Amino acid sequence: MPLGFHKATLFGVAGVSTGDVVLLHDQDYSGVASASITSGIDSTYGEYIFKYYNINPATDAVDFLVQFNVAGESGFNETITSTAFMPHHYEDDSSSGLAYSTSYDQAQGTAGQIIAENIGNGSDESASGELHLFNPSSTTYVKHFYGRSVNYAGTYGGDMFAAGYINVTAAITNVQFTMESGNFDGTIKMWGVK
Repeated sequence: MPLGFHKATLFGVAGVSTGDVVLLHDQDYSGVASASITSGIDSTYGEYIFKYYNINPATDAVDFLVQFNVAGESGFNETITSTAFMPHHYEDDSSSGLAYSTSYDQAQGTAGQIIAENIGNGSDESASGELHLFNPSSTTYVKHFYGRSVNYAGTYGGDMFAAGYINVTAAITNVQFTMESGNFDGTIKMWGVK
């Protein structure tokens, strides 16, 4: 169903009119190893926005990842070139900083792209954020993406920025979210943006 103008403005896409932002996927996950969105990504929309809420892993101090599939393929192992940086701040003010993280980027890699790092598994620990995927149905250009996540890991708050491109010219039709290891709980939503 389309979001109204005021909801779309609050959503963070000010200036769009009614019907330009459409909720396509809304699911709560509990104790899953992966969350795959395998329908709804097509040429109808030029941008897809994924938002994830309170991602809480079963394993302590693990990363949240995303990977993609070309139409008709399986395996979620597309080639990615990406970059990542993170600010952080500890509760006791003992440490803070901003750093480019070479261990979280990829140079023509096929692993899952880290979009939230070091998430704690305590009952009050989690990560939330969003991922934007542009023009996934293009059969001419690579597919650009960027994301931002915030997380709480016991004694500090982190903020991660990741961006890059999926180095394929075939259409991307599937997106999969996983933890570095173990299962997770949380909510994932997907919107199409005209």
